Amino acid sequence: MSAKRPAGNALSPRGVNYATSPLLAAKTPPWRSRFLVALVGLAFAGLLGRAVYVQLIAQDFFQRQGEARYAHTLELPASRGQIKDRSGQVLASSVAVPSIWAFPKDVDTDPDKRRELARILKVSPQELDKRLDPSNRFVFLRRQADDDTAAKIKALNLKGVFQDREYKRQYPEGESAAHIVGFTNLEERGQEGIELAFQKELQGRDGSRAVVKDRLGRVVEDMGERVPASNGRDIQLSIDAKVQFFAYQRIRDAVAEHRAKAGSVVVLDVQTGEVLALANWPSYNPGDRQNLLGEQLRNRALTDVFEPGSTMKPFTIGLALETGRVRPDTVINTARGAVMIAGWSPTDVHPYGDLTVAQVIQKSSNVGTAKIAMQMPAREMHEMFTAIGLGQRPQLEFPGAMTGKLRPYKSWRPIEQATMSYGYGLSASLFQLARAYTTFARDGEVIPVTIMKRASSEPVSGLRVFKPEVAQQVRAMLQTAAAPGGTAPAAMVPGYSIGGKSGTAHKQEGKGYAGHKYRSWFVGIAPISKPRIVVAVMVDEPSNGVYFGGAVAAPVFSQVVAQTLRLMGVAPDLDVKTQIVASQKLEAVEESF
Repeated sequence: MSAKRPAGNALSPRGVNYATSPLLAAKTPPWRSRFLVALVGLAFAGLLGRAVYVQLIAQDFFQRQGEARYAHTLELPASRGQIKDRSGQVLASSVAVPSIWAFPKDVDTDPDKRRELARILKVSPQELDKRLDPSNRFVFLRRQADDDTAAKIKALNLKGVFQDREYKRQYPEGESAAHIVGFTNLEERGQEGIELAFQKELQGRDGSRAVVKDRLGRVVEDMGERVPASNGRDIQLSIDAKVQFFAYQRIRDAVAEHRAKAGSVVVLDVQTGEVLALANWPSYNPGDRQNLLGEQLRNRALTDVFEPGSTMKPFTIGLALETGRVRPDTVINTARGAVMIAGWSPTDVHPYGDLTVAQVIQKSSNVGTAKIAMQMPAREMHEMFTAIGLGQRPQLEFPGAMTGKLRPYKSWRPIEQATMSYGYGLSASLFQLARAYTTFARDGEVIPVTIMKRASSEPVSGLRVFKPEVAQQVRAMLQTAAAPGGTAPAAMVPGYSIGGKSGTAHKQEGKGYAGHKYRSWFVGIAPISKPRIVVAVMVDEPSNGVYFGGAVAAPVFSQVVAQTLRLMGVAPDLDVKTQIVASQKLEAVEESF
């Protein structure tokens, strides 16, 4: 039987006597307990304040931060509008293509797979490693890749490498229509041509979709309403793709044949003012612009301005006829090929002696034109040049069109008035010249032109420059200029009556003229009996020994006119056999002359 323990000396279950413990026996200062209670209170107050801040004061901020961890907004890209020709043929459209991207820190580090990826991408392993630097959060490996490349990369099954679909612009007509449609950058924003001019209409408006993603980036569910994309508007041009392609081929071949620097063609419908073709060489493929040069980008028909040479003579003669100073049969003494004006002497290629006004156009006499011009006030000539659009930017839905040069008439010296009458001392683009010749095709009216298809095929009204009978008289003169005995018989088209004027101008270099550099022109109308089109041709710096406009540019005119009128369904107005006989008679008359 165990002894009883003393009541005042209780032990713990382990035999420790708490009553006699020196630690428990020590007295605790009152301030310490109060301090601890205060700390606990402050902690609770801090937690409460933080809760109030998070739940009430900054609720929106923390709500957004929370949603950012799981909620994402996916862009729904709009499809860019198509560019079409007048018949609906597609000139530019967008197609979905694969783009390859990666999260560098997640990409598989297997060296064999990386080497294979570099080989498929056609980059060096070192270049690939540089792109896949883990410090980069995101990187595109190849944007707008072809399907074969995408399939090979997918077969690699490389961790951290992904594919998405982007839109890429395609241009079915390639080089032939490049200067019209232009091109876009990788983000499908227009950079040149119609793509630039109608960027706002073509691009549309992107939509959006709010979704919840899990930690692996997978879409779990939709949030809220989807905002649909609004696709871009299609743009329909007045261009005829067939006429455009043929004009491009002909100017390309002419530049090669004459070893020239460049060339351009413009085709206008004189009933509607629509541009049917606007072709240049050199050109480029808008879908593949590697190694592209600035020379290839220039839309020379609109941006390059030159002294138009003899193509201006019909306008000077037209003004003289309009004001009653001469008639078509008025005789002008060309002084055997030279005349002195203020100490300077305009000359002709051949001495002709006496020529009628009609023959001044037919033979392209500088002297005859200058003599007629000096009968008129400078102000009248300036007003006429302005009326046909010289010295003014063409009102065309297209970027980059130039104004040319036409100085105020008060600053003209007599010799300058004389040289302007036959195309020196002023400048114009090929497009401006083509539009100016609608004055003769439309019985004295110069008409507004457009590169957009008109809603109606009804003839447009224009600005009257000459009386109808004057325009018809000049047309008859232009017909003789483009026939045997004239300066451009090579412009004739079997089955169709045509008229036009050649021009050959020295190229300006600095303040003077290059000794052996020329620009060759031909601007004409067809059919001359009932005009339907104006075609203007320019060949820059032909260098194979032939440089006159009637020999270089006129054959291109003939070929383009023949093809265009057939495609437009314009019936021939001449019997080919009769046309040949008439040409032979003209040649015989010329020989006797």
